[in-house]
Amino acid sequence: MTATTTAPRAATPVRTEGRPNARLRAWATRAPLLPALAFMITVTQLPFVATLVISFFDWNSLYPDARSFAGLANYGEVLTDPDLRRSVWTTVLLTVAVVLASLVLGLLLALLLDRRFRGRGLVRTLLIAPFLVVPVAAALLWKHVLYNPEYGLFNGLLHYVGGPQPDWISETPLLAVEASLVWQWTPFMMLILLAGLQSRDHQQIEAARVDGASDWQIFRHLTLPHLRRYLELGALLGSIYIVQNFDAVFTITSGGLGTANLPYTVYQTFYQAHENGLASAAGVLVVIGSIIIATFALRVVSSLFREEAGRS
Repeated sequence: MTATTTAPRAATPVRTEGRPNARLRAWATRAPLLPALAFMITVTQLPFVATLVISFFDWNSLYPDARSFAGLANYGEVLTDPDLRRSVWTTVLLTVAVVLASLVLGLLLALLLDRRFRGRGLVRTLLIAPFLVVPVAAALLWKHVLYNPEYGLFNGLLHYVGGPQPDWISETPLLAVEASLVWQWTPFMMLILLAGLQSRDHQQIEAARVDGASDWQIFRHLTLPHLRRYLELGALLGSIYIVQNFDAVFTITSGGLGTANLPYTVYQTFYQAHENGLASAAGVLVVIGSIIIATFALRVVSSLFREEAGRS
């Protein structure tokens, strides 16, 4: 009995001719994006890194030679200083009030524009217009055209009906800033909610009408649950922008009368008190808060995309 041995097969050579070409094609497709990526890093990330480094120093620009490393002392001062804590509370109050009022008004306008009527396109364009106005121009419009106690539109209408002539900015400063921001951000909320209304299942709504459901029942049990994600998205995106608002506070009240929010306080600390380290620490905290809100916003957006993909 003879044993036969089988020679092992030679390993099949792996073809590598196409790999360099594939890598070259991949880099060729990515190359046009590299200038934009470099520009974004230079404009956004490098200044933030510099701000983060400065926030750890006790640095007053009036005394540059007295600069010293302070560790987390600036952050502790931001969180314990009464003026800074008051500005944080003003920022929260301003953001919550503007977002809630804009959402309610935006929902009402979206429900109006979801109906068919003559001139709907013109009405939609007019309602979107406030969001397209430059923020500083919008604040100047409210300060001089509407709020001015001598020639403003509000006091002119009150004078016509024999009403009082209040000084809106002096008597209700925070409300004056909030009203201008609500006017500017309501169209943004309206667009988001109108997109949600137009993505509803109309067959389900017609079936509910056939079953005898009223308009209020349809809104409460079908429309409002469907708009929940869009309401969350509007609230989160609005919070990201409004928490960083500087134009309205600076233009209408110059941060006085209890309207100084955190961005204005950062400006005041940096440009007036020249406390670079303290202002940088406050700015870093604003960025961290915005990142936290943006994280929730991205989760809501991704869930909306998943829902739309599941429907299709």
